[in-house]
Amino acid sequence: MTRSFTSYPITDFDIIKQQMLNWANQFNICCFLDNHNYNISPHTYECILAVGADYLLEARAADAFQQLQNFSDQHADWLFGHFGYDLKNEIEKLHSKNPDRIEFPDLLFFVPKVVLRLEKDKISIGSHSMNVDSVFRNIQKISITSIRDSLSKSIDIQSRFTKQEYLDTIEELKEHIHRGDCYEINFCQEFFAENVSINPLSVYRHLVNVSPNPFSGYYKWNDRYLMCASPERYLKKTGTQLLSQPIKGTSEREEDMEADELSRAALSASVKERTENVMIVDLVRNDLSRVCKEGSVGVSELFGVYAFPQVYQMISTITGEMDESIHWVDAVRNTFPMGSMTGAPKKRVMQLIDEYERTRRGIFSGALGYVTPEKDFDFNVVIRSMMYNQNAQYLSFQAGSAITYYSHPQVEYEECLLKVEAIKKVLTRSGGQHA
Repeated sequence: MTRSFTSYPITDFDIIKQQMLNWANQFNICCFLDNHNYNISPHTYECILAVGADYLLEARAADAFQQLQNFSDQHADWLFGHFGYDLKNEIEKLHSKNPDRIEFPDLLFFVPKVVLRLEKDKISIGSHSMNVDSVFRNIQKISITSIRDSLSKSIDIQSRFTKQEYLDTIEELKEHIHRGDCYEINFCQEFFAENVSINPLSVYRHLVNVSPNPFSGYYKWNDRYLMCASPERYLKKTGTQLLSQPIKGTSEREEDMEADELSRAALSASVKERTENVMIVDLVRNDLSRVCKEGSVGVSELFGVYAFPQVYQMISTITGEMDESIHWVDAVRNTFPMGSMTGAPKKRVMQLIDEYERTRRGIFSGALGYVTPEKDFDFNVVIRSMMYNQNAQYLSFQAGSAITYYSHPQVEYEECLLKVEAIKKVLTRSGGQHA
């Protein structure tokens, strides 16, 4: 049965957005995706929210993609969910030896009870099993005072690597590059807090207030939470067009306008950052060529520099015309995990990632997003994110950088710290309490 939507006029976009989140958080599963008014093209929805599950698929890396294909074929409806990084083990017959303390499934997708699309002047609500008029009334009943919840004392953040251990590891990875094992590898380190109790929705609100990014998301599955402020799109399908927008290249924003412009210009002109970026562009072009018509894969923008609250990022856009015989799930299977979070050659660097990192990535550096009834989709890259296992009282966030022949370990270390600056600002000023 086709899901129809009913639209309701709104007068205060920001208040309704917070009320939607407050209402959704009572369910055991919800997925909220927010563009934060960015103009990164192409743009489809400003905010979209999925709540509750009429049907749900949870799968481990083995035959997860085939299960998803079957699930998608059975349900000609909206699907929301995620691909975990460790699906690599199914794609390339690899393994993951590191511990996973957050424990999101490798793959989870659900057909929502309710889908809500929020625009500046209206909200559209679609459901098979709930009265949409009642849903809108219940959202409107949530008071603004219940939204403005405060956070408690700051959290003690630890790292899996000391600074010296991190620097030594970068040198070891550069040796692999010197020997020809690989030529770029995305290496990540985990920051974490144990025995900590937080209000995930409050933390998410503070995070996106500090760092509002175009592929942000709040994702809840029972007692697991993802609080995401991602600036990066992994893959979008519109009709037969596929589009990927990898980020590779970072420089710090400055308060002084002249210094800020110098930082932007330095990123744009950096030979190192352009080299890193073009390596990933070539990898993504190769990935897309597996599912696109011959000769259709091209680069529509190379080395674009975009401004975000804490950083400038270098973004390139690669497009291709998908072969009509290809299932949408195969478009993901053949391009996942994304090149910006792995490196090249992809299989070898994924082996090195597992060898040198100390935490299983799980949902981090995976993808979160939605699929429409027409089988179009849009997925982000899960970075600049906090993951929380409420039952274990364990909070985690990871950050990495691209290691190449030209990398300087101290600079790479500083880049990791820059990427988690917004998260640390939220957690060290306020964000939770020790149990």
